[in-house]
Amino acid sequence: MSKEQTQIFKVIFINQGQVYEIYAKAIYQSDLWGFLEIEEFVFGERTQMVVDPSEEKLKNQFEGVIRSYVPMHSIVRIDEVERLGVARISEAPSGGNIMSFPMPVPSK
Repeated sequence: MSKEQTQIFKVIFINQGQVYEIYAKAIYQSDLWGFLEIEEFVFGERTQMVVDPSEEKLKNQFEGVIRSYVPMHSIVRIDEVERLGVARISEAPSGGNIMSFPMPVPSK
């Protein structure tokens, strides 16, 4: 990827029993302890005749959102990708081998 091209990140996280796979141009650690900030969401263009309902649901859910704060323990994976894929929501596997990363409890 050349320096002139914009970086695109694929972020996979779990939210309320569902796996979210979204694309964004900016991600970074938040000033809010234990959160990751995701900005500049990227969704596919509507140039195709077939519309993916999962991507449309995500697009509607994040419409008007400037920045999203995702708890770090919900993050499954972050990849820097060369090209935009399809954003989607899927059901989290039940009884699978995905576990939340243990987080220390903050003390006062």
